[in-house]
Amino acid sequence: MTHFGEYVRTCRERLRAADPRFSVRQVAARIDVEPAYLSKVERGEVAPPSEATTVKLAAELGEDPDMLLALAGKVSSDLQEIIKKRPRLFADLIRALKAAPDKAVLRLVREVRDGNW
Repeated sequence: MTHFGEYVRTCRERLRAADPRFSVRQVAARIDVEPAYLSKVERGEVAPPSEATTVKLAAELGEDPDMLLALAGKVSSDLQEIIKKRPRLFADLIRALKAAPDKAVLRLVREVRDGNW
C-alpha cells in the first residue's frame, strides 16, 4: 500500500466511523470517480489520482490539499507556476530550509506572510 493510499484510507475510515456517508462508494461518487478506482488507490494498486481529483478528495476528507498532493508525489499547478518564475531562487530556498526545524520554517512563513522583512 502506498503512503498516499494508506493515508487516504485511514482518513476516510476515521470519518466513516462517525458518519456512514464516508463509505468508499459514497466518497467516490462525490469526487466523481468509480468506487473500484478509489479502492485501488487506497490499496496502492494504482497511482494517486490527478491533481484535480486529489484536491476534491482532500476537500471531501477535510485535509489540506497541498499535503495530500505532496503525499501523491505532486505539487499543485499554482505552486509550479510560482517556482517556474524564479526556479533557482526557490530551489535554493527549499534546499536551505531542508534541515531547518519546523519552528524556524514557520517563523519565516509568518514573517513573509505578514510582510515583516
